[in-house]
Amino acid sequence: MNDQTSTDRLALEVQDLDSYYGELQVLRKASLKIREREVVALFGPNGHGKSTLLKTICGIQPATSGSIKYRGREISGLSTENTVEMGLAYIPEGRNLFADMTVLDNLTLGAYKRSARKHIQESLGFVFSLSPRLEERISQMASTLSGGEGRMLAVGRGLMSRASLLLIDEPSIGLSPLLKEDVFEAIDQIRKTTETTILLVEQEVDHPLRLADNVYLLKRGQIILERRAGEIDKAQIEEAYF
Repeated sequence: MNDQTSTDRLALEVQDLDSYYGELQVLRKASLKIREREVVALFGPNGHGKSTLLKTICGIQPATSGSIKYRGREISGLSTENTVEMGLAYIPEGRNLFADMTVLDNLTLGAYKRSARKHIQESLGFVFSLSPRLEERISQMASTLSGGEGRMLAVGRGLMSRASLLLIDEPSIGLSPLLKEDVFEAIDQIRKTTETTILLVEQEVDHPLRLADNVYLLKRGQIILERRAGEIDKAQIEEAYF
């Protein structure tokens, strides 16, 4: 009999991951662990491999060596379609929306996973509870949304897949302080009201540090620091950056 609670079990285990763009090595023996239902914040300077790590986990970018295990199953080398079916969802930085499609159509496309199609209305209800403005703009083209609304639509589209692990890349990039508050409040509600595990990549430290259970710092493709969120502050993280 397994006595582990869900929060004791590993959702994701990355071990000694290497990845290259051509001859340029971007990830160097990168390793991290995330337990079920945790929020993990991954910080680091621009261009040091944070986005590459997310893309490698979900199958967009190939790993050259190392291991990626999702709920104990090796997923390194699997296609993005396969990782989505298993419960991973990658939300890239920026808008990355279908600009000439409506808010509703963008959200519905997020539910292309077989198991998610049965729950479209329930998922829409949850997304709209996080961002009522999206429901108000349900028939508008995505190109007409503000920056904050566009980011919420991207997050909402990821939620439509009913993912158990969300990989969110720079959700606050380019947003005003007020809109950042909205986006991180939505992420906080996801953690409080669902069993979703979240790996959050950010440069901005304040909001993610308040949400996170665990913190990693990536520099020059390597994980150089791991701490429980309560054991490190903003100044220590920023000092490690430089």
